[in-house]
Amino acid sequence: MNLASHPVVASLTPVFLLIALGYFAGRRDWIRESAVRDLSNLVFLLLIPALLFRTMSGVHVEALDLRPLAAYFPAALLLLIVSIAWRGFNRTSVVMALGGVFSNMVMIGITLVELAYGKDALVTLLTLVSVHALILLTVGSVVLELVVAREAREGGERAPHVLETAWSAFKGALIHPIPLPIISGLLFAQTGWSLPAVVDKPLQLLGSAFGPLALVLVGVTLARTPLGGHLKPALWITASKNLLLPLLVGVSAWAWGITGLPLTVMVVAAALPMGANVFLFAQRYEVAEGLTTAAMGLSTVLALFTLTIVMLVMSWVS
Repeated sequence: MNLASHPVVASLTPVFLLIALGYFAGRRDWIRESAVRDLSNLVFLLLIPALLFRTMSGVHVEALDLRPLAAYFPAALLLLIVSIAWRGFNRTSVVMALGGVFSNMVMIGITLVELAYGKDALVTLLTLVSVHALILLTVGSVVLELVVAREAREGGERAPHVLETAWSAFKGALIHPIPLPIISGLLFAQTGWSLPAVVDKPLQLLGSAFGPLALVLVGVTLARTPLGGHLKPALWITASKNLLLPLLVGVSAWAWGITGLPLTVMVVAAALPMGANVFLFAQRYEVAEGLTTAAMGLSTVLALFTLTIVMLVMSWVS
C-alpha cells in the first residue's frame, strides 16, 4: 500500500495541516491574541456542546461498554502517582506529572478519532471524555492543595480543608461544557425519542464547524508558545504523555480483555498530546507556567510522529 494512502496517514494529515494553517495564521497575526479567547469561548460553549449532545443522543446506556473507564484511569493515575513520587512532593512536580497524563481528547482527539475510525469510535472516546477531566483534574486539584496546605503549615499560615477543595474541584469539573452535554445527550437517548429535524440539523452544522476551528486554534496557540529554556524537562513530559501513557493504557486494556476498536481508541486517546487544562493549573498555582506551555507545544508538534507510530502499531495489533 502507498504510504500516502494509508488510513493512518490519511486521517492524521488533515488534522496536522489544519494545525499548521492555524500556526501560520497566528505567526502572521491574522488572528490576534485578543480574538483567541472569544474564538475559544465559541468552540467550548457552543460548538463542542452541540457535537457532544448530538453524538450521545442516540446512544443507549445498555449498549455502552464501561470497561475502557476501568482500564484507562487506573493506568493514568498510576503514572501520575509514580511521576510525583519520582520528582518529589511539590507544586512543580504535580503540574509536570499532570502534564504527562492529561490528553487533548477534545480539541484534537474528537476530530482525529472520527476521521480515522468513524462515528462508532466516538462513543468509546466520549465515554472517556465524559469523566477524563472529572477524574484527573479533581485528583490533581486535591494533590496540589495538599502541597499548598503543607507549605502554608510550614509558613505558619492556615490552610483550607482538603475536602472543601476536593468538592470545589469536583463541581468545577462536572459543571462544565464537556461532561454536561454528554450526560444530557445520554439521558435524552434513554427516553427513546428522536431529535426533530429542525433541531438536529443546526446541531449537525454546529458540530461540523467544531473540528476545523478547534484545530486551527491549536495552531494559533502553538504560534505563541515559546520553548526556550525548557526543552529538556518538556521532552520528559512529552515522553510520558505521548509514549509511556499509551503503553500503560494498552497493557491495562489487554488485562481487561479489551480488543478491537475500543482498544485502539483507548490507546490513541492516551497518545494524544498534552491538554491545555494543565496550563490553567500552572497559572492558578503560579508554578512552571513557561515549562507547561513549552511542554504543551512540544507534545503537540512531536505528536505528528508519535501518533503515527502508535496508530500504525494499533492497526497491526487490532
